[in-house]
Amino acid sequence: MSDGSTTAEELLTARLALRRPGEADIDAILAVHSDPETCTHNPADALARFEEAEALYRRWDGQWERHGYGYWVVRRHGSARQLGFCGVKSMELHGERVLNLFYRFATDAWGQGFAGEAAAAVTTWASRHVPDLPLIARIRPANLASQRVAVRAGLSRAQHLDTEGYDGFDWIYVARPEHWAAKGR
Repeated sequence: MSDGSTTAEELLTARLALRRPGEADIDAILAVHSDPETCTHNPADALARFEEAEALYRRWDGQWERHGYGYWVVRRHGSARQLGFCGVKSMELHGERVLNLFYRFATDAWGQGFAGEAAAAVTTWASRHVPDLPLIARIRPANLASQRVAVRAGLSRAQHLDTEGYDGFDWIYVARPEHWAAKGR
């Protein structure tokens, strides 16, 4: 599979439009990632300055350039306001290349099902366009809301894959449990 063949710069759901971030989204990246509530479970992701948000955008854009996919900006249809971000990035888990499902939304978008809807769309997209990479989500044990989003997106808890993460111990959720069973994990 050629990574370039996976490009999908826009995804649509019943209520949401997900599109590749642009430089105009840097302010929204800063707003979401500088809110202490959004990074409670992942304090290493917290941002304080525009330059940090700009650097994060550049990393996200680099992921898109290298792989043809990455994190999408999430908006309601017909709205210019960014609700948050959802997408995938390549990483390693226990020595295997995987896609990590990411979602982070502004606090005023919480509790409305947006994260679950966006994560389900990204999960479906990944299963169709990058089927050779297992999809996982790394979630802190205390982050119950994020666990619910992962389950709504079709992922299942895989306790045998739990591991230490950047900000503490990660519970691992997987999209295709049979993949890991076949590997003896």
